[in-house]
Formats: sequence, C-alpha cells, structure tokens
Amino acid sequence: MDVTGKIFITGVTGFIGSVLLEKLIRRGFSVKGLVRRLPESGQNIELICGDLTDKELLRHGMKDCRYVFHLAAYAKNWSPDPTAYEKINIEGTRNVFAVAQELGVARIVWTSTIVTLGPTPPGVIGNEAMPRMTENCFTEYERSKTIMEHETTQWIENGLPLVIVNPTRVYGPGLFSESNTVSKLINDYRHGRFPFLLNRGANIGNYGFVDDVAEGHLLAMEHGKIGEKYILGGENVSLDELFRTVDRVDGKKRFQWKIYWVVPMLAAMFFQWRANYFGVYPAITPGWVRTFLVDWAFSCDKAKKELGYSPLSFEEGIRKTCQWLDTF
Repeated sequence: MDVTGKIFITGVTGFIGSVLLEKLIRRGFSVKGLVRRLPESGQNIELICGDLTDKELLRHGMKDCRYVFHLAAYAKNWSPDPTAYEKINIEGTRNVFAVAQELGVARIVWTSTIVTLGPTPPGVIGNEAMPRMTENCFTEYERSKTIMEHETTQWIENGLPLVIVNPTRVYGPGLFSESNTVSKLINDYRHGRFPFLLNRGANIGNYGFVDDVAEGHLLAMEHGKIGEKYILGGENVSLDELFRTVDRVDGKKRFQWKIYWVVPMLAAMFFQWRANYFGVYPAITPGWVRTFLVDWAFSCDKAKKELGYSPLSFEEGIRKTCQWLDTF
C-alpha cells in the first residue's frame, strides 16, 4: 500500500479494528475512523462519530481516502432491537460499498466471518471454495453476514474493488468484550468459573490470534485479489484441546466437567426467554450453543500462499494470551 494513501476504517474501536489501527499508525498511515461514541483522537487519526446508516457521514469519512477497511458489524448474541442485524450488517454494509464505489476508492477490504461458510462435516477441513452444507443459520448474526456475502458477487461484477476476509474464532490481548469471547472463556476457565466441556469438548474450531488476523487484513489490502475471499485463522483444535493447552502453558491441571448438550441448551432457552420478556442480556443463547455443537475446521492455506499470511502456533498464541490475562 502507498503510505501516502489515507485510510478509512469502520469498527476502528473494535477488537480486531483497534489492533489494525495500531499497525497502520506504526507504519505511518493517516487514518480516519468511524465510531459510535467519540473518544479522544490520537496522532494520525481523525475520528468521526456516527453509524453505518448515515451515507452522508460515510461520504465525509471516505473523502480523500484511497483505501477502506470495513470491520464494523453487530456481532452480539442478542439485541433488544431484532432489526439491528439487518440495519447494521446488511443495510450498513451496502451503504459502505455504495459510497466506496461512488468515491472511487482503490480497494476495500470487508471483514466477513467464517460462519458464512457453514459448519464442516466431521473429519473435513473446509476452505474458501467449499459450498455451504446447509441453508439453516444458527444465529441472526450468521444469517445477516451470509446474506451480505452472497450479495457481494453482484457488487464485484459491478466494479467494486472488494477483497473479503473471513476471520475464524479470534482471541488474544486487546479489547475484553463479547468480540473476544475466547479470551474471556480462557480467563474464566483459569479462575474456575467455566470448567464445562460442552458436548464433552469434542467439537473442533479454528482459532486465530488477533495480531495475526489484523496483519492478515493488511496483507489482504496489499496482496489480495479483487473478488477473492481469504480465511484468516490458525490451527483447528477441540475445546478439550484448548483447555489442555491452557493447562500446559500454566503448568497446572484444572478440574473439567464434561457435559452433554442438553444442560447448556436448557439454560440458553431460559436466558433467551428472560431476555425477550425482561430485556436482561443473555449469557448464552440457543443459537450460540448450537454453534458450538458442530465443527468449524478450516484451512488458511490460501491466505498463506497468496497473501504471505503466517500465523503463530496455537500454543504460542495461548501463552501470549495468558501472559496478558495475568496483568489484570
């Protein structure tokens, strides 16, 4: 990327976005970021307060920008406004694409998600070319992102210089929020608050260290092919292996309770009911539980070959995460 080209980022204060911002600032880029609430602005960054529904604000943000990273999304388990997923993840993304095309940006990298590719059959490692095995979606977040990813074909055919990245389960140091669920899970496990191995810990997920995933965004902007998608993650491990890796890094063995799906599903149904009727945010939802009852095993080989993506080993990523958690 040309360091003189100004960059516009949505989701700049999010988990991945904040790490990406640090990388861009260190490399000398001038950045404009869209935020919902206005914190203090830092060196080489101009913050714009608003949201994705305001196309005029997006025009102001993207003006004079050569590159766009679109990371903002509504990714929570539940919303008191059932239309939030459609407003932000579908209509908001359409607004970003339309304004970027109108202003003639050189390239836009959009952060999708691994869940748009769907779960993988047992023993199968998926990739970007794998057809989705089911039309059903576990969550509204998954549904909204899947709809929008299907729509990108038309945008690309109409000339939008779009590269798509699909992060897996991202973890590591940084924002301690729902976007960093894996790190929160590790923290709870280390403190004895979550010893549970859902479905006996057998199901596989792909885990990407946040610094690697943010670097992958930069590589996609620099080397990604227009119209292509790239999985950004790391190694495929089970929940049981995740916890055993934490124990190995810490040098201690913790109690684990291997449970079947019915107990967390009943709890999730209660939390969902309470949220719908009383507005109490649910710790887990039925869709969240169903997501962890299937495998999400994927390969990052395409990103490695075409982008130069080089993720940390899972054990090293867990070690860095535990060292960070020790600072709390």
